[in-house]
Amino acid sequence: MTVGGIVEIAPLFYLENTIEDVEGVRPYSPLELAGRNIYIREGCYVCHSQMIRPMRDEVERYGHYSLAAESKYDHPFQWGSKRTGPDLARVGGRYSDEWHVDHMSDPQSVVPESVMPKYSFLMNRPISPDSSNSNHIAQVMATNAFVGVPYTEEQLAAETVAMDFMSQANPDGDDSDVDALLERYPGAQARNFDGQPETTEMDALIAYLQVLGTMVDFETFEPVASR
Repeated sequence: MTVGGIVEIAPLFYLENTIEDVEGVRPYSPLELAGRNIYIREGCYVCHSQMIRPMRDEVERYGHYSLAAESKYDHPFQWGSKRTGPDLARVGGRYSDEWHVDHMSDPQSVVPESVMPKYSFLMNRPISPDSSNSNHIAQVMATNAFVGVPYTEEQLAAETVAMDFMSQANPDGDDSDVDALLERYPGAQARNFDGQPETTEMDALIAYLQVLGTMVDFETFEPVASR
């Protein structure tokens, strides 16, 4: 066992990076990161994994198997094989925003057999660039940058965080700049996610769910081993 462990571990010390770079994978936007924090805060990870294993039944049900690169900016990552509900690694774009609102507000209304609790209170929890919530997100972004997530100084600037946050949640707002948001976070989806005039935690959570699994174009992706 000792020899086997050495054989497996020793080569890693001679590699600059054990995770291949995959085109399209980027750090989360401020709104997406806020949603991810809500996802973790509410314990969603306890019942939902974000790891599709390379097995036929999983790939046919959920989509392409998960790549390590897709989670390289996650602190902590959401891998695992314990599931009460379905895997969410590729849930982005699978359902409409309205479906997510209904599902979060009353899970049994769309999935009668669901044992998921209701999260309708997220619709009543405002979140904005001037609130402690988003100030906290700016600090979380800085902490992520400290541990290696490649946010630029421009992305970490307080005024940029606030602009990107509201541009994604309220692209029609007077102070929104969606073009700048998309330049900093390619592929980010900008819209009113929960359908309410006020930006809420539900907006942030849905923004996070809708980006999961969407960064990599698997129609053109080729694993290193097959190149």
